[in-house]
Amino acid sequence: MSRADQAEQDATVIDFTSRLLAGLARLGEVQALKQVLPEALPWSAFLPDEDRDQLLDEIIEVAQGSASLRNLTPMAVLLEQWRHSAEIYADSDLYARVAAEPEGDLGPIPAPDSAA
Repeated sequence: MSRADQAEQDATVIDFTSRLLAGLARLGEVQALKQVLPEALPWSAFLPDEDRDQLLDEIIEVAQGSASLRNLTPMAVLLEQWRHSAEIYADSDLYARVAAEPEGDLGPIPAPDSAA
C-alpha cells in the first residue's frame, strides 16, 4: 500500500471518529464520553475534572480540524501535550515545582549570544 493510500485511509478514520464524537456530544452524551475517556487515555485519570472536560472538548474540536486538513499531526500533538500535563499532575514533587512558578509574563527573554 502506498503512503498516499495509507494517509487517505487514516483521514477517513479520523473523519469518522471526529464526527462520531461530535455527534455524541451534541446529543448530550458528554457524560458517557467522560466515563470512557480513562479507558481510551489511561493517563487522563491524573487530570483534574475540569481539565478532563477541556481535554474532551479539545479532542472533538481538533479531531474535526485534523480530519478537514487530512492531517493527523494536530491530533497527535494535542494528545502528547495533555499526556505531559497528566505526568505533571501524577508527580507531586514535579507539580509542586511547576505550581510554585510565578504567575504572568516574566518579560522579554534576551536573545542568546551568537557565537559564530
